[in-house]
Amino acid sequence: MKLDKKIFEAPIRPDLIHAVVVAQMAARRSGSAATKNRALVSGGGRKPFKQKGTGRARAGTTRAVQMAGGGVVFGPQPRSYAQRIPKQVRKAALCSVLSLRNREGRMKVVDAFEISDIKTKQVIERLRELDAEDALIVTAERDRRLELAGRNLPKVRVLAVAGLNVRDVVGRENLILTRDAVNAIVERLQ
Repeated sequence: MKLDKKIFEAPIRPDLIHAVVVAQMAARRSGSAATKNRALVSGGGRKPFKQKGTGRARAGTTRAVQMAGGGVVFGPQPRSYAQRIPKQVRKAALCSVLSLRNREGRMKVVDAFEISDIKTKQVIERLRELDAEDALIVTAERDRRLELAGRNLPKVRVLAVAGLNVRDVVGRENLILTRDAVNAIVERLQ
């Protein structure tokens, strides 16, 4: 199949690939780590001991940061780790990683990746025929049957073109595309 040179023979930019993968990984973080400051810790309503005459430092609450059971000074608060990557950079990184797989000879285009039944064994057999046990299979539209058959394989991922991303391409040794998927990728990245 004749491939679009802008997409499948683009210059390889490791810097862009790295930036996009880091951003994707950062966006997956939940960012839910949290501690309570002295205002959020319950208790500490009364003065623990009198102001003068004890020989101790004055204190107004048992929830001050230096006290046992007190608050945390600059502890983590829930936040988003998401990074904004410009659309053109994401597009260039995807073209770059597709070109890398093409140049390495680890990209295969098949007419269709069809299986007769929802059986993992059939997916394994097809992948052995293609000599690609560790693979990302990309279809033009979502193929529920193929997704169900392939999800039990730890080194196989099945995606539609709409979900194609840099991290999944980098994370698998081989890239298997259907003819329709190639056309859909070209349409998406034009």
